[in-house]
Amino acid sequence: MRVLLIGASGVFGSRIARELVNDSRFRLILAGRQMASLIALAESLRDSSVQLAVLDVGAPDLAALIAPLQPQLVIHAAGPFQSQDYRVAEACLACGSDYVDLADGRDFVCGIAALHDRASAAGRLLVSGASTVPALSSAVVDALLPRFSTLQRIEHAISPGNRAPRGDATVAAILGYCGRPLQVWRNGRWQTGYGWMSSRRQVFPFGRRWVGLCDVPDLELFPARYRGVQQVLFRAGLELKLLHFGTLAAAWLVRSGLIRDLACHATFLRRLSERFLRAGSDVGGMVVELSGCDEQGQPLRLRWSLSAAAGDGPQIPATPAVVLARKLADGQLLQRGAMPCMGLLTLDEVLAALAGFAVEAQIENTTA
Repeated sequence: MRVLLIGASGVFGSRIARELVNDSRFRLILAGRQMASLIALAESLRDSSVQLAVLDVGAPDLAALIAPLQPQLVIHAAGPFQSQDYRVAEACLACGSDYVDLADGRDFVCGIAALHDRASAAGRLLVSGASTVPALSSAVVDALLPRFSTLQRIEHAISPGNRAPRGDATVAAILGYCGRPLQVWRNGRWQTGYGWMSSRRQVFPFGRRWVGLCDVPDLELFPARYRGVQQVLFRAGLELKLLHFGTLAAAWLVRSGLIRDLACHATFLRRLSERFLRAGSDVGGMVVELSGCDEQGQPLRLRWSLSAAAGDGPQIPATPAVVLARKLADGQLLQRGAMPCMGLLTLDEVLAALAGFAVEAQIENTTA
């Protein structure tokens, strides 16, 4: 399978490249805006069969640039997606390729369904959100759902290690909703929250960390997918209190109208945060907490958690795209159309793909 990987030299794209390059099922085409970065990545991969292509997703003739590469699958890892349209997915339809992206922008992931009829008619699969959310988060809920007769609450959170590599796209995506209003499903109805606010101390396998409300696709997708759930909240945070509450202070400035757009300062703020790299750890993680009733009608609360050490945290959001690529190559994905990444992979498949990395998962019953 010819795989065009856009954003190949980025934090997540480079990890996807390393997973696919030694897999005989794939022929990789590494794409990005800077040839120098692509050459450096190709040299580190030590595979002479890798093809390189300079490609900017903002190019007006994108479909014409992609078509000569003849991809069978395009993996789009060049965020942030909050400011993008679907030109890459549409270019895939034009050249007869399947499409997978790592988007976690709420509107972007939820809106991919607008291409469903066209993708179905073309016999193509367009998948958005093959990342930690909603791909992994929904896989966790799907895996635990049979234990519940009634699922009432879903609250999940992510906290990366302070030494984890961070790209401008990731930082811009987070800053884009800080202090801005967002709709959350709480107490069985839509209510208004604000990005990075509603902070609380969250239990992770490695201890407690502060996390604040974030705008992700799950907030909109989960109430529809898991009928009857009364509350869906997602939070994220930074390991260092200084950086977490500094971001919270900036969010208040946005909410008060003193700052219009934090995302435009992403590069500066990312560089500023990197001055504190030695103050934190390389340990990060994810928690999914479910509450409801078991088959006997008794209260049930489960906490699924994932911890990543040795700097392997960024491997987690990169893995769902790897799993989907392998399933497509093996003919295991028969779905066609355009859809968010839910129900296309299982929790066991993701964890199997993470074997060999410093990643551990566990489930706790916290009912008592």
